[in-house]
Amino acid sequence: MAHGKFCTAINCMDGRTQRPVIEYLEKWFGAQYVDTITEPGPVRVLAEGKPVAQLDSIMARLRISLEKHGSVGIAVVAHHDCAGNPLPREQQLVQLRAAVAFLRTRCPNVPVIGLWVGEDWRAVPAPA
Repeated sequence: MAHGKFCTAINCMDGRTQRPVIEYLEKWFGAQYVDTITEPGPVRVLAEGKPVAQLDSIMARLRISLEKHGSVGIAVVAHHDCAGNPLPREQQLVQLRAAVAFLRTRCPNVPVIGLWVGEDWRAVPAPA
């Protein structure tokens, strides 16, 4: 078992989102470490359940974070100017809500939150 308190971020690979998400989650979950699972546009993959290979990969990495590091919470992230999922904000937020709902069914004993990283590159809770 890992030492220290972990949480998990399922985030875009875009480097502009990494630091604000990690800083937010360290405070939100009181985590010492943030495991990061990165994909281009992961909210699309989680919301649509495809491509299956990407979904399976995300879920396998999430299981490691939960089972080996004892992650105390999961955040799914969508962001402004996403090259991997170049949809308008409102459409990304629909996907983000679906991604959070999907993960809550798969990980019912772990809190799951959605974050939006806007044009100012700050992580904030996604609007409901």
